[in-house]
Amino acid sequence: MAAGTSIEILDLRHFAAPMLRRVLDAEGELWRQRLHWDYRASAKLLMQYLDNHMLPGYAALEAEQAVGYVFSVYEETKAVIGDVFAISGRMGESAGAGDSVRAIEETLLKHLFELLLNSPQVDRIESQLLLHPSGDHAVLFREAGFDIFRRLFMVQNIEGHRTPPTVHLPPGLELRIWSEDDLGPAARLICEAYRGHPDSLINDQYRTVHGSTRFLNNIVRFAGCGTFAAPVSHVVVDRTRREPIAMVLGSRVSPQSGHITQLCVHPAYRRHGLARLLLSIAAFCFMRQGATEISLTVTEANTQAIDLYRDEGYTCNHVFDASVWLRHRSA
Repeated sequence: MAAGTSIEILDLRHFAAPMLRRVLDAEGELWRQRLHWDYRASAKLLMQYLDNHMLPGYAALEAEQAVGYVFSVYEETKAVIGDVFAISGRMGESAGAGDSVRAIEETLLKHLFELLLNSPQVDRIESQLLLHPSGDHAVLFREAGFDIFRRLFMVQNIEGHRTPPTVHLPPGLELRIWSEDDLGPAARLICEAYRGHPDSLINDQYRTVHGSTRFLNNIVRFAGCGTFAAPVSHVVVDRTRREPIAMVLGSRVSPQSGHITQLCVHPAYRRHGLARLLLSIAAFCFMRQGATEISLTVTEANTQAIDLYRDEGYTCNHVFDASVWLRHRSA
């Protein structure tokens, strides 16, 4: 921050939504420009939490104007850093850019780290700051004891060139559209599919059926990642066991953009082209809904999946960091 600049950091629960409107509007514009996502639904939900004064975190004030915020949520003994974002409070400096803005964000993060790392009930902290380019706050996270995993935001253009995919399944398998009744079986599938997977290091919900159920509820029922698109989402079912053995879930994140929120195949059914088939079906369904592009995220260490996505026409448009802190490792 420039000499003479005075930034005050206060408890986020002291603030109502209107005080952060300017910050949220600037963040929404950056989501639109960088990722082609409509941030308004997320901002509306965030403002509801702010108005209820129940969101743990901090706000940054400059000249009595809010210029940034950071927040976290608690899940039993885990804390998830939901977001950090700041704008310049000075005229003439672009929102969301510049050393002064980064300094505000890092000041906010330091305060949140101090709160969370000194909370004895918190054994694990996760963070995926999708909007921020990889490396933006990596030094700060590493100094606090976090492990960092680079993730890719990949995009495929689907405008006007999709034909219905041909479905050839191994005997005993059938394809159908997602149903609400699939929630429980899908949670079991995720738990099996991510056993020993790089993503289970980043999101520990994948490690248990209970955690996977919470993940699915957030995606399907609570719009945790855009608006769930049931007609896009499909499962492949084993007719004998009546259990899903592969699935793709999609959401609409803006009028022109769809997002693959989940793609997984049971280990016993891999190498049959199921993931490729489900990607093609999702792309065709998104195109029929009027989308012109699809995005997904993948951990950089998952090279096999990245090769598949590139082969299907996805390109990397953005790289961001996922960070994990474990108390027993930092003690």
